[in-house]
Amino acid sequence: MPTGVALRDAREQLFGAAERVLVRDGPSALTSRAVTTEAGCAKGVLHRHFADFDAFLAELVLDRIARLDHQAAALRESAGTGSVADNLTRALMELFGSVAVAVVSLVISRDDLRARLRETRPTGIPLLTEAAGMVAGYLAAERDLGRIAADADLDTLAPTLIGAVHLLFADRKGTPPEADAVRKVVTTVIAGA
Repeated sequence: MPTGVALRDAREQLFGAAERVLVRDGPSALTSRAVTTEAGCAKGVLHRHFADFDAFLAELVLDRIARLDHQAAALRESAGTGSVADNLTRALMELFGSVAVAVVSLVISRDDLRARLRETRPTGIPLLTEAAGMVAGYLAAERDLGRIAADADLDTLAPTLIGAVHLLFADRKGTPPEADAVRKVVTTVIAGA
């Protein structure tokens, strides 16, 4: 990057670059050099905005977790409309059709990143844990409307849905599953509820 040319919203540009590298090349290829090259800026730009690369990665993950709030609100608002299976299928396709699978791979592959994230998220796998909370909140809203059984174990159903659907998407290089495959998993998991 030439001297004196400012990046607009450097943080978001760096996050976007990191996501592209992560999705394209996987977590092992994610270095500060790869991120800044992808962003088209000097390596020092990253270090000007973040204490170190692990701090950058932690902020990236936390930012992506924060983005779930919008999706969670939209999913809760869909309670009482359409079918429960269709609403969950749509939400899970959106969740895992994004960079979520790559971010989960990143968290799993980097011990230092996981340790940093454990400071504020002591249990579970960051992003997946919050996604399970999103699904549990939706299922609770549907239960309140009588569309899910009153005795349904939401604390088991939600992570089961997240885990089962995550496995469908987990092959980073393969073709993502079709909505019908996700719907089949969803209907199977919630059948008793």
